[in-house]
Amino acid sequence: MDSAERDQLFDRATELFDGLNARDVAAIALTWVDNSGITRVKSVPLRRFAHAAAWGVGASPVFDVFLFDDWIITGRHAGGPVGDLRLHPDLDRLTVLAGQPGWAWAPADRHEQDGTPYAMDQRGAAKRAVARLAELGFAAKAGFEIEWVVGRPGTDDFVPACQGPAYGHTRQVELSDYCADLLRALDQQDIAVLQLHPEYAAGQFELSTEPEDAVGAADTAVLVKETIRAVSARHGMRASFSPKVVVGGVGNGGHLHVSLWRGETNLFVDMAPEASAFSAGVLAHLPGLCAIGCPSLASYLRLVPSHWAGAYSAWGTENRETGLRMIEGPGANLEVKCFDLTANPYLVIAGVLGAGMAGLAESLTLPDPVTVDPVTLEGVPRLPTTLVDAVEEFEKDAVLVETFGAELAATIADVRRGEIERYKDASPQGIANVTRWRH
Repeated sequence: MDSAERDQLFDRATELFDGLNARDVAAIALTWVDNSGITRVKSVPLRRFAHAAAWGVGASPVFDVFLFDDWIITGRHAGGPVGDLRLHPDLDRLTVLAGQPGWAWAPADRHEQDGTPYAMDQRGAAKRAVARLAELGFAAKAGFEIEWVVGRPGTDDFVPACQGPAYGHTRQVELSDYCADLLRALDQQDIAVLQLHPEYAAGQFELSTEPEDAVGAADTAVLVKETIRAVSARHGMRASFSPKVVVGGVGNGGHLHVSLWRGETNLFVDMAPEASAFSAGVLAHLPGLCAIGCPSLASYLRLVPSHWAGAYSAWGTENRETGLRMIEGPGANLEVKCFDLTANPYLVIAGVLGAGMAGLAESLTLPDPVTVDPVTLEGVPRLPTTLVDAVEEFEKDAVLVETFGAELAATIADVRRGEIERYKDASPQGIANVTRWRH
């Protein structure tokens, strides 16, 4: 980043000052998501924002080896007290937060002190994957399904904040003001919500956002989660996105929807050969992708058969028990059902696009679809059943290691193994307890 670029950023942020000040913005939250899926933040007062845009805000690279519970490990390429990075806000995504009066938000890219991109920046990995896809003549559109539960405050146990039945309007009536305020907040933040509904588990809701460019979809996933968290708190409730809030219950998913485009054409409509090859690549690398999209010990309490979690390394058209679900119609896309919201959405985008591009490069073809519940068939392979297995699959997957780069891939594996070691003696209930309110 040269002086001309810094001057341009400073001037652009300065031009935004009056509008932000008129909306009573006091500070801007600059967020990034670490390898354990936690959104971390540094904030600057409004009057400091232009300087932050040009010169960044300091943040240690040690966050790359934070576990979800803030325990810090030492990785092969990260860890320790030495070094510093600069957080640079993406001014194109600057958003005044409707759920947090007085605040605005922007996702941050992490740079070295000299302004060069940081090799292990997760948002940067997603950007690189999108750029590689563009070089091949394609673009991706994506969106995340966000599932969460709302619980009563004052306890670390989960006590549902509503009692209505699964998918029942009664549940929405009980929390009518909350749901309306959430939709208003998201609308004021220019987030296009496709639908909102009560889900299966006690106190559980789900919303889906409109497809957009792949990096933008990851940004939106971060903003939606934090908006849900803020609006829930303002209504006196706690929100949890954990994949297993209560042992034995249905967990929260974080399904990714992705489609491949050439120009204005969605190649998943009528299933062009390129869409099939892209999907076959994702399927071929799905076991290793579990270390990215199902990255926590709690993920494997959710990823079990007969829970519509997508626990099988298979695909099917409108099949909600396969790891990949093909959705037909004018909005045709590939849904990765096995993922959950302990994942870093930028790593998810990078990994899925990398796997899909490998499928394109190798002209892969999809196997026959699974047209019934796979639990009724013999020989349908399961996805990894433990985080240990997922990490092993990830580290031996040369495509995924190349997608992330050797240093980031190794650090991801180090963080996963850190969680495995730290909670090696924990019971399923213990894992659910420690993760319940972290994500």
